[in-house]
Amino acid sequence: MDAVSGRTREGTFFGHPRSLAHLFGVEMWERFSFYGMQGILTIYLYYSAAEGGLGLPEATAASIVGAYGGLVYLSTIVGAWVADRLVGSERVLFASAVLIMVGHLALALLPGFAGVGVGLCAVALGSGGLKANATAIVGSLYAEGDERRDAGFSLFYLGVNLGAFVGPLLTGLAQEELGFHYGFGLAAIGMAAGLVQYSFGRRKLPDEVNAVPNPLPAGRRPLVAAAALVAVAVVVVLVLTGVIRPANLANVTVVVILAAAVAYFAVILSSGRITAVERRRVLSFIPMFLASFVFFALFQQQFTVVAIYVDQRLDRTFFGWEMPVAWANSINPVFIIVLAGVFAALWTKLGSRQPSSPAKFALGTVLMGVAFLMFLPTAGGRGNSTPLLALVVILLVFSVAELLLSPVGLSLSTKLAPKAFHTQMVALNFLSVALGTATAGSLAEYYSAENETPYFALVGGGAVLFGVLLALASPYIRRLMSGVH
Repeated sequence: MDAVSGRTREGTFFGHPRSLAHLFGVEMWERFSFYGMQGILTIYLYYSAAEGGLGLPEATAASIVGAYGGLVYLSTIVGAWVADRLVGSERVLFASAVLIMVGHLALALLPGFAGVGVGLCAVALGSGGLKANATAIVGSLYAEGDERRDAGFSLFYLGVNLGAFVGPLLTGLAQEELGFHYGFGLAAIGMAAGLVQYSFGRRKLPDEVNAVPNPLPAGRRPLVAAAALVAVAVVVVLVLTGVIRPANLANVTVVVILAAAVAYFAVILSSGRITAVERRRVLSFIPMFLASFVFFALFQQQFTVVAIYVDQRLDRTFFGWEMPVAWANSINPVFIIVLAGVFAALWTKLGSRQPSSPAKFALGTVLMGVAFLMFLPTAGGRGNSTPLLALVVILLVFSVAELLLSPVGLSLSTKLAPKAFHTQMVALNFLSVALGTATAGSLAEYYSAENETPYFALVGGGAVLFGVLLALASPYIRRLMSGVH
C-alpha cells in the first residue's frame, strides 16, 4: 500500500496502475486515426479536382481545418457534461470511439462535401467526448498527492504521440499512392483496431469511472433535450442563410468557444457546490487557460500555416523522390516519443522540487514563440527552398514546449478541479485548446509566402511576451492554487 496515495501499487505498466495501459491503447489508436486524417485534410480541401481534392482557396481550407479542430475540443464540453450528469465517463468514452470510426468511414465513402460535412462533424463530436473522458479517467487512477500523476500523464501522452507518429506516415503514403479516400479509410481501420483493443480492457477499469458525480434530475431532462434541438436548428438556419460560411467558419468558432469558456468559468465559480479553496483554485486556472490558448494558437498551426508551408516552401525531395506532405506531421511525435520518458523521469526524480505548473506554462509559451521566430532566417525565399533540417529543428522546439505545457495542463486540470465539476474542469482545459486551434485557422488568413517575415515575427514575438508576463505573475498564481503544485 502506498503511504502517499493510499492505493495499492499493483500496476505493472511502468510502475503505474495497470488500467493506464488500456487507456494508453485506445488513445493511441484514436490519435492514429485523428492525426492520420488531419495530416491530409488541408491539402485535400485545397488541391484541385485533378489532384483528387475539392479545389477550395487555401485560406478557406485552413479556416475549415481550424474550425474543425476547435470543434473537436469544444465538444469536450458535451462529452464531459454527459459523463458528469447522465451516464459516467467510461460509457461516454466507448460511445465516442464508435462515433469517431463512423466519421472516418463517412470521409472515406461519401463523395465531396457531403463526406466532409458528415465525417468532420462525427469525428469532432466523438473525439471531444473521448478526449475529455479518457483524461478524466487517467486522473482517477491516482489519489490526491500521488507524485506519480504527472509522470503518468506523460506516459499517457506517449501513447497519444505513438499514434500521431504512425498515422500521418501511413495515411500520407496511402493518399500519395492510392488517393485521399484510401487515406481516410485507413484512419477508420485504425479506430476500429482501437475499439477492439479497448473492449478487452474496459471491464478492468475502476468502478468509479461509471459514477455520475452530479446527476441531472429527471424532470430537467426534457428541457435539456429541447435546448439541444434548438441549438442544432439555429446552426442549420445560419448555415443555410449564409451567415456561417466555410471562409468565416474559424472566426465564428472562435467567438462560440470564447463565449462557452466565459460561461463555463461563471457557472463553476458561482456554484454553491464548491468550497472557498476550490473557488480560489478555479480562479488560478484562468491565467493558465489563457497561456494554453496562446500556446495552441501557435502549436496547432502545424495543420494550417505549417501544412501550407510544407507543401509550398519546404524542400521535400530525396534523390528524386518527393516526401508526402503529411509525413511532416510525424516529426513532432517522434520527438515526443523520445523525450516524453525523459520528462516523466525528470518530474518523478525532482518530486516536490520540480518547477511549479505556472513556471512550466510560462517556459512552454516562451519556447513556442521562439519556435515561430526560428522561421525568420528562411522567410521570404522562393518555392520549395527551405531545407528539411530547418523544419526539423523548429519542430524540436515545438516538442519541448509541448511537453512543458500540454501534459502538465491535463494533469493540472484534474488537480485544480472541484469535486462536483471533475470532468467538466478537464473540458475547460480542452476549451483553451479549442480556442487556440480555431485561432490557428483564423490566423492562417494572414499568412502567405509574400508576408512570411512580418507574420512569423508578430505571432512569435506575441507569444514570447505573454510567457514573460505569466512568469512574472507566477507567485500570485501559486498562492491562489492553495497548495497544488
